Amino acid sequence: MTVNGTVFWIATAMAVAASAQQPAADPPNIVFIYIDDLGYSDVGFMGSKIYQTPHVDRLAAEGMVFTSGYAAAPNCAPSRASLMSGQYAPRHGIYTVGRSERGPSQLRRLIPTPNQTVLSPNIVTLAEALQSAGYVTGHFGKWHLGAPPNAGPSQQGFDVNIGGNQTGSPAGGHFSPYRNPQLPNPPQREYLTDRLTDEAIRFMRQHANDSFFVYLSHYAVHTPIQAKSEITKKYAAAASQHGFNAEYAAMIDSVDQSVGRIMSALKELDIDQQTMLVFYSDNGGHGKITSLAPLRGCKGTLYEGGIRVPLAIRWPGTIPPGTRSDTPVCGIDFYPTFLELTGAEPPKQPLDGVSLVPLLRGEKPQATPPVMQRDALFWHFPAYLQGKNYPGTRDPDFRTRPCSVIRQGNWKLIQYFEDDTVELFDLSKDVGENNECSAERPDIANRLRLRLVDWQQSIGAPIPDQPNPEFAGQQ
Repeated sequence: MTVNGTVFWIATAMAVAASAQQPAADPPNIVFIYIDDLGYSDVGFMGSKIYQTPHVDRLAAEGMVFTSGYAAAPNCAPSRASLMSGQYAPRHGIYTVGRSERGPSQLRRLIPTPNQTVLSPNIVTLAEALQSAGYVTGHFGKWHLGAPPNAGPSQQGFDVNIGGNQTGSPAGGHFSPYRNPQLPNPPQREYLTDRLTDEAIRFMRQHANDSFFVYLSHYAVHTPIQAKSEITKKYAAAASQHGFNAEYAAMIDSVDQSVGRIMSALKELDIDQQTMLVFYSDNGGHGKITSLAPLRGCKGTLYEGGIRVPLAIRWPGTIPPGTRSDTPVCGIDFYPTFLELTGAEPPKQPLDGVSLVPLLRGEKPQATPPVMQRDALFWHFPAYLQGKNYPGTRDPDFRTRPCSVIRQGNWKLIQYFEDDTVELFDLSKDVGENNECSAERPDIANRLRLRLVDWQQSIGAPIPDQPNPEFAGQQ
């Protein structure tokens, strides 16, 4: 029998339910540090020689680095929706930021799938699941999945919400006044990254004797590019010599200081040994501000530069320090991972991810039975995302046109809906996706395409097929 997505989901859901009944002996606190638009190689532990991230690098050195860590989408809102729901985008309907018909209409061949901008209240979020397991939950920073008081963090499982609303970037910038109703009365010229860190540490102090989930979702390093002048000066000479953005480097520096302060607070409160610390980005970096080399593309593309991101997880006493995993993992995997760790009851909704706990505990991916109960990862983007002359894109007018993507093993296939063409890459030899090889390996291309179509059908992924009457080219 062909193993389709439906059968796979049933098997995965059964595994999640079974594991959730057997939590870790001492369920950990969870601090999830989510950086906005941080590129794959923008930190030292992923090879940066430009940006200085000693605290983030120490977190990575004391835990596990995932060299094939993926965001669930190429831009902000859908990645966050998938993290909170544990679902691929076709289930929650958030595919992009704002409208799906972005870019010049005369250049869009198809009518894209309508986009949702609010996470449905019918979805049981990760925070709600952890609340049900007795965790105190705190949200600090960017939400981007709906506006309070109807669809903000407090309506989706967070006991505390500082700074979270419908906005995708800081309305008033990274310095106060922020023009953010969820960040009242800031001191003059306060820096947003510092304020959110202060609030997260205050929450941890208040709940040091409780089980807690901290979702520190920084607005940094999203545009506008604004940093403290004294830190920017530190990078000015090197930036001038090597051609990088000193202010962007200073924003990363402030993020790194935030991570260092969180780690120091955990140590001071004597709870670092019982706290899992996750460092992760919601999508690739801004292609006109930072380099995504050696990857192709950037935020907004489905090439590796848009979806492969830095990921490190630290849990002293459980995750061996200095470990690395090449196993492809994704944002949808955190929901089942945290269910297993905490013993939280699985929701009735389908979960598309798999638990990372076996990997974190050092089990080999090739074990029998397999550690990772899936054969592929998927992305679905039935929308348009404009972008003039972004690096590494397929054409000069769009970062992404409607498409679906599968990664299976080291092979990656992109299916474009406008002309029904595909691109095939062997990531083991070509992580920069420079050599499209579907003509050389039609057997692989056909196999992946069939698996991708099988997944689309099993999950109900909408495929745009209606011609756009305003398209100026030939249909």
